[in-house]
Amino acid sequence: MHYSYVESPIGDLLVAGDDGVLKYVSFPSGSMSRQPDDRWVRNDSEFNEVRRELTEYFDGKRESFDVPLAPGWTDFQRNVLDVLQLIPYGQTRTYGEIAKDLGKPRASRAVGAANGRNPIPILIPCHRVIGSDGSLTGFGGGIDTKRFLLDLERRQRALFARPS
Repeated sequence: MHYSYVESPIGDLLVAGDDGVLKYVSFPSGSMSRQPDDRWVRNDSEFNEVRRELTEYFDGKRESFDVPLAPGWTDFQRNVLDVLQLIPYGQTRTYGEIAKDLGKPRASRAVGAANGRNPIPILIPCHRVIGSDGSLTGFGGGIDTKRFLLDLERRQRALFARPS
């Protein structure tokens, strides 16, 4: 597996994958922060596309991503991933809403668990999932990072929604 780092306003993001397919994005801190495995090889040039797309996202010029992803999830986790990617930029959904979208209205805790194990945050927008009361619940990069990402998206949506 190859890895690199992408500079961002929330710190250097670890990115890892093989053959142009992204498998991990890790925040610099938080419960899901990780370091490169000893067997990984640093290869900055392999991640030019993800670097470009993440930079555009943080600059407010990108709302979705085109980089190929391979998170390696179970079927249920893959279904959750698919629904997460349908949440529009700058909007949020609750765990319960996602469970209903999956046809499993009682599975909000399982949705939360799958969401919490997302190995490719930002590109798979798990930060857009909130508690049923609107609270910013747990996030692998920390609540401050989740708030930053949601605020970034809301500000950008507001800029584009203004009449010219």
